[in-house]
Amino acid sequence: MATVGNKIFHFGPCRVSMSMTEIRSGFNTIKANIQARDPIRNLSILSYPHSLHKVKPSDRCCISHQLCSFYVDKVFRHCRTEDSYVNRKISSIANSFLSIRRNLQQCHEQNKCVCGQESLEKLKQILVNYEGLNVTAAAMKSLGELDILLDWMEKES
Repeated sequence: MATVGNKIFHFGPCRVSMSMTEIRSGFNTIKANIQARDPIRNLSILSYPHSLHKVKPSDRCCISHQLCSFYVDKVFRHCRTEDSYVNRKISSIANSFLSIRRNLQQCHEQNKCVCGQESLEKLKQILVNYEGLNVTAAAMKSLGELDILLDWMEKES
């Protein structure tokens, strides 16, 4: 059920209520700061050739759950700056993702969502790109690319 300011997003059979406006607002506030910390401009963790925009509708539940877990477990955990304001914004976004992940996990279990082979390959490539960098650089790069994930969530929902 949606609350004030929230919208229902469809990820395959899963329906998740979230405030994309709140997440985007928090991200847009820190985006320039985070992206300025990214020294590796010739690599993307989330975009082409493993573009999320080509995920099959039947795989959206599984891949959404996996990507939320990726951001919660790997990205937000390693994104700390010397700026307490930026850290608070990161924490707020992370808390939103924890909630989304919890809701997707419940739906994922109820609907027994399964990722197809093509989507599993996309996830594997994201992890290869992430793990090819040092932990802090990879986390900051992934956070700086959060708009790619948010665009996909909105566009495909």
